Amino acid sequence: MRTARVKAPVCGIDVEIFRARARRACTEREFVLTALGIASRVVTVDGWAVLQVAAADVDRAAAQLREYERENTAAPARTEPALFPHAWVGCVGYAAWLLGVAYAVSHGLVRLDAFNRGELYGARLQQGQWWRAWTSLTLQASGPQLAGNLLAGLVFAYVASRQFGAGTAGLLIVLAAGWANVLQGLVGPPEYRSVGASTAVFAALGIIVAHAAWNGRRTPQSALRRWVPLGAGVVLLGWLGTSGRHTDLVAHALGFGMGVLFGWAGAWAATRRRLRRLPQWLTGLVAMLILAVAWSVALR
Repeated sequence: MRTARVKAPVCGIDVEIFRARARRACTEREFVLTALGIASRVVTVDGWAVLQVAAADVDRAAAQLREYERENTAAPARTEPALFPHAWVGCVGYAAWLLGVAYAVSHGLVRLDAFNRGELYGARLQQGQWWRAWTSLTLQASGPQLAGNLLAGLVFAYVASRQFGAGTAGLLIVLAAGWANVLQGLVGPPEYRSVGASTAVFAALGIIVAHAAWNGRRTPQSALRRWVPLGAGVVLLGWLGTSGRHTDLVAHALGFGMGVLFGWAGAWAATRRRLRRLPQWLTGLVAMLILAVAWSVALR
């Protein structure tokens, strides 16, 4: 025969105000009441956890518990969007382009003037040679530049691929970095020349920051915390994007800015729903085709 286990009343705290099978539900409410200066205790009755208060505190405690229930049910916690698997595919694609182009150019597998025809040259781009905005992303001036852009790019490409999927992240990075180069070539001096994937690296950083900031604005937190990712991205841009003797700060800033723009657009609810309908292999293929077409026109 089962018997109830009830502790003796403590200072008149013997009126039941809430019960649950899980003791944790009662202890959470006990904590709320204690914080408001209402004495309470949790006891066990026939397998139930029971929250008790003094008779004089029943009305006040009940009102506070109703407020507690309302706050916890009116605005259910938002879950973070699911991260995409197979982010390593985006890293492989990024590394394949950088290493593949470097090998082809250095071993003479393409025409000898491929480097000159692929670099970002302001005067030539202003004359309509649009492909330079994308081919220059895959060219590296030296081994250290290749190594640095490869290492940093793999890190950012992986994170962006987890956020958007390997294919979509690759497409956003290619578009953002390419248009940053277009802007640089059009508004910069005609004699401006540049190569390197660093613009793509900082475009990926901007995309990551924009995604985090967009998701932050949908959560119940202060405006300051929502913009922390953007502030962190700017700090990282200043830390990584301004070091080195021949650092192109304008290119890095444009890449980061375009990355934020494309990342924000990609994280926007309407755009995100449309992108999720597209298979990752398709968006990744489009990104690859942009670079392939640019090089085919450059080498034609």
